[in-house]
Amino acid sequence: MRQVVLDTETTGLEVSNGHRIIEIGCVEILHRRISGQTFHEFVNPGRDIDEGALQVHGITREFLAGKPDFSKIADDFMSFIEGAELVIHNASFDTEFINNELSLASHKVTDIGTCCKVTDTLDMARKLHPGQKNSLDALCKRYEIDNSARTYHGALLDAQILADVYLMMTGGQSVLSLHAESGQTAGQRRAAAQSAGPRSELRVIKASDDELAAHEVFLEKIRKESDAGCAWTSENEP
Repeated sequence: MRQVVLDTETTGLEVSNGHRIIEIGCVEILHRRISGQTFHEFVNPGRDIDEGALQVHGITREFLAGKPDFSKIADDFMSFIEGAELVIHNASFDTEFINNELSLASHKVTDIGTCCKVTDTLDMARKLHPGQKNSLDALCKRYEIDNSARTYHGALLDAQILADVYLMMTGGQSVLSLHAESGQTAGQRRAAAQSAGPRSELRVIKASDDELAAHEVFLEKIRKESDAGCAWTSENEP
């Protein structure tokens, strides 16, 4: 249950036109919880950046001048994603660029599909929401995810946003993962809980008279409109 949400930024749209990756961002999900582990690198592409791409991500060639070539970060990148399920929005775009960079770097792996399962959230979204817009921004709006920091596209930021989107699309983030605590014995977990000290007494908030009256009105409406009556009215209480 290890997944890596991945995004890239590039100098342009087509690998066939010599375009290269300039940024890679990855966010780890363990047992449906965002773990906090990330991989993030800017990469010197050794070429100009298309104006259209620059307007999208705002990353200039001058900024990238002192950054490493992809070949210098390839091993660290592959170590981070190896064996994970990759979660990517419009996966064919990113995987084509990554495979091209691996090939140019003469890396032992030239197709990340051979070491990682790839899940395309764009395909998932099109099946879940046919005929609707399924861009990352559209999905954020649909699932009420805050993307207000996204004035420009950025690989790590977009991967973080996509991680939230993916978890919402597939049922939400797990509140508790016992597998994540598998390094502890049950006794160690109990000891840790006890060392946290006694819990404060729970506060009980009772409904006001007005709230109780409004509740009774609503239940009466259910009783009148339902053939089966209302199971929560006072006459049905034990």
